[in-house]
Amino acid sequence: MEQRRLGNRKVGGIGFGTMSFGGIFGATDETTSLACLDAAADAGISHFDTANIYGMGVSERILGKWGRRDIHLATKCGIVTGPPRAVRNDEPYVRQCLEESLRRLKREHVELYYIHRRQPEIPVEDLAGTMAKLVQEGKIGGYGLSEIAPSTLRRAHAEHPVAAVQSEFSLWTRLPQLGLIQACRALGVAFVAFSPLGRGMFGRAPLKRDFRAGIDFRDTNPRFTEPNFSANLAAMAPFRALCAERGWTVPGAALGWVLAQGDHIVPIPGTRTADHLRDWQVPDLAAADIAEIERILPPGFAHGDRYGDHQMAFVERYC
Repeated sequence: MEQRRLGNRKVGGIGFGTMSFGGIFGATDETTSLACLDAAADAGISHFDTANIYGMGVSERILGKWGRRDIHLATKCGIVTGPPRAVRNDEPYVRQCLEESLRRLKREHVELYYIHRRQPEIPVEDLAGTMAKLVQEGKIGGYGLSEIAPSTLRRAHAEHPVAAVQSEFSLWTRLPQLGLIQACRALGVAFVAFSPLGRGMFGRAPLKRDFRAGIDFRDTNPRFTEPNFSANLAAMAPFRALCAERGWTVPGAALGWVLAQGDHIVPIPGTRTADHLRDWQVPDLAAADIAEIERILPPGFAHGDRYGDHQMAFVERYC
């Protein structure tokens, strides 16, 4: 697998997001999750991403039980699930969350620690100072920020270098191309693209709208509710046809497009089962292939917002 720089290390160009291990897309179990992690490592994936709120610690505990020490591991804190939902970035809370995460992960150190969402009341320079202390104490290898504006990145980076910025980025979520990806490149910061397969919309087969109410968060997500859901399936049909014609898997082509947007970009698709990993084989996309994909799926083609209003409350908006 192609290697890309993430912080002070090189990792496989495709990472692995473990949010689904916490049950956000439906039922999962520990045995299946551990088998999936083994398959991912066997495929050359070396960067694994989790957070304290994924299953309220479930995802971290699974990674802790897996116990691999030859991987690059990231976790996060900052979102208070509530109710009410809130964010906290104060130093005592960040330290408390880190210690709790390390216990679940069965580690004394994590390679990358993200602030999951920024608390506007705390100057980002103060937050960067907190993270710098954790680096100096050897608790974390570097720090990252998630769903922030380019201006926030520049301010934090000036206080203490940021290792990575994480935001949603895929063929149907293109906002980071309006400044954030460019800012990361200019500063030498890795851009980690979560949900690069559109929460299953770019899976091997078209999704069916059979999400379990109250369990699968897509059930109320604007892009997965009608009439948007059917409109999005129709919009993606020509892309699926192109992939079939060229002999590409749909996930592989979608990941290939993300990777082609910059050599500092590391997508982190996720899955609950090892079977889906076979679909992540990235084809060798020529410039003409990229142009054709973008002709079929131009910026802004998606119907509906990527989050509901309650989920956008702590996402920094800059365009």
